[in-house]
Amino acid sequence: MTTSSPVARADDADSDRLRALLERAATGRDSQAWSGLWTELYHNGSLDVAHPLVLPTLADMAQAGTADMAASALHLAGGLLVQADQRYETRNLRHRYAPEVARLLSAANRWRQATADRNDYCYLVEAILNLEGDIHWAEDLIQGVVSEEYELECPDPDGCATLWVILGERGFFSTGQDYALSDEIETFPLHPADPRALDGLGRRLHDLAVADGHEEVGRALTYVFGEATCPECEQRFSVVRQIAAWSG
Repeated sequence: MTTSSPVARADDADSDRLRALLERAATGRDSQAWSGLWTELYHNGSLDVAHPLVLPTLADMAQAGTADMAASALHLAGGLLVQADQRYETRNLRHRYAPEVARLLSAANRWRQATADRNDYCYLVEAILNLEGDIHWAEDLIQGVVSEEYELECPDPDGCATLWVILGERGFFSTGQDYALSDEIETFPLHPADPRALDGLGRRLHDLAVADGHEEVGRALTYVFGEATCPECEQRFSVVRQIAAWSG
């Protein structure tokens, strides 16, 4: 008579737990299932991100699910791939599951073109960048557009104080003070990039936003890929380079 080993039983239990979470998420009515997936796959790593259920199931949800389900699946899949890129033991995840990544990207681009909500659109762009894997700071880049602010450091090697770059309802400026508590603060206007002079990632994201009918996002991106002034030393610097440096 043979019995399964403790390791095999643990693996079976993990697979059952993962399957149950994915099935609950697929109903579209269980937000706690998505929270559980993020916790166990991304934060704690208690479930295996390379399990053959994970990316194929998320790709199915992104392609066939509702807009909300697709957004959740794409956000999780993109986050898992970027994290796996930075881990030795799972760094080849996107290559092992190249067909699923291609399906996820196709779904993300389809939903991107159909999404009218500004912030939902931004999060889909973040998912696309994460799925492509060319940059590791897409979350910080896009989160600043959504929240309409970046907390950054001056590039001066002597180390100026932390500063904020603001873009949105309050205006487009940099400041070294807590702008949310008072209107009596010193501000420095931002210097947007000329859309016609943008290249690389900036040009791509700006042109996508405008083509997709999100002109406000496109305008915000000209400031993200433009320049700000440090309120302390008054040095002008590239906003996007500091976002990348701050994220690294």
